[in-house]
Amino acid sequence: MVCVGIDVGSTTSKAVLINGNEEIVAYSILRNSHNLAASGRKALDIALSNGKLSENEISHIVSTGYGRRAIGFQNAAEPEIICHAKGTVKMVPTCRSIIDIGGQDSKIIELDEKGVVKKFQMNDKCAAGTGRYLDKLAADIFQVGVEQLGQISLKSENPLVISAQCTVFAESEIISYLSQSKANEDIIAGMHNSLAKRVIDMGKSAFIKFKKDIVFSGGVAKNIGVINALECLLRQKVIVLEEPQLTAALGAALMAKEKSGA
Repeated sequence: MVCVGIDVGSTTSKAVLINGNEEIVAYSILRNSHNLAASGRKALDIALSNGKLSENEISHIVSTGYGRRAIGFQNAAEPEIICHAKGTVKMVPTCRSIIDIGGQDSKIIELDEKGVVKKFQMNDKCAAGTGRYLDKLAADIFQVGVEQLGQISLKSENPLVISAQCTVFAESEIISYLSQSKANEDIIAGMHNSLAKRVIDMGKSAFIKFKKDIVFSGGVAKNIGVINALECLLRQKVIVLEEPQLTAALGAALMAKEKSGA
């Protein structure tokens, strides 16, 4: 039997299947459609297929994330902050701080020595400080995929300052730099620095101390430019997991196992 965690985020849905030893036996990550329920269902179906498992082998399902109550077929729904913490500590037991930057929100979570959430701060009201900020600027201005931004920024020798807090005003600032023939890589490095600074400042506003070990999760953690920007501003290394988008779904799966009594 397996236990399932499904993280229905604002941009992507993730499903993680674990066995009785709390080992991941299968997972899936997919871009959401407009129908969150259908996206969560599809994430589960793909994960089952990847693991060559049937739905009859599921003992318990816990959902989390933005659309955790939308899917309807879960046994329970749990807050994403708790699931992020639980899944991250499972992967990195020494974790004391989590920086999670997703498609449309970002979170800073501080943990105690037992991996329990002490405090957190979250941005889900504005695109700045989220993956949407990079998505929009990459597509609208540079006509490249967001996944290319990190590698381009590594060529920068003189990152520019993007001071605007709002994505709309940042776009105007970037267009001004382009009109001055500033290098794309310097502008993009500035974008990464701006995003990293906004997220760190958000955490500091909640008196989060960014104690090590720091784990960087979410889709934006696949961007080497943002990793570098965070490490430079924090003056310490951040840990990025092989699949940084799975932490909340893994935490939900671990909670499913607890609830099932397995």
